[in-house]
Amino acid sequence: MLTRELIDAVFHSFTAKDLPTVMAHFADDAVLIDPHYPQVTMRGRAAIEQGLRWGLGNLVKPGFSVRNVLITGDKAAIEVDTHHLFKGGMELRFEQMFMLETRDGKITRLQAYVPYGPGGVAGLATVLTRLVWWLQGRLRR
Repeated sequence: MLTRELIDAVFHSFTAKDLPTVMAHFADDAVLIDPHYPQVTMRGRAAIEQGLRWGLGNLVKPGFSVRNVLITGDKAAIEVDTHHLFKGGMELRFEQMFMLETRDGKITRLQAYVPYGPGGVAGLATVLTRLVWWLQGRLRR
């Protein structure tokens, strides 16, 4: 059964940049999906460790504040406020969601969902429409 303690332990070990402890939470056949990484879909412990080593290597101080958690059996939806400080002084703050699945107390799937708009032509159309609406005074906040 998935517990809030496991979720908190995973986020705590990531913010502590404790890669061995983070990896201890993953099953051998786990999948990590996150659009912030060079390899968006990482399958298996070796790929996940390579991705997380890269990610943590770029961060001076990772930060997550868990806002909401919904646990149903072996699955959880986790809403977080993310605040990362990168090497070179760049700070990023954004909201994101994670879907987490477990088996026998180990993570089998962790997928990040970010609130970015669509890319490509659809994204361009959205940006242009926002600009037009802003110029017309129709953009509501």
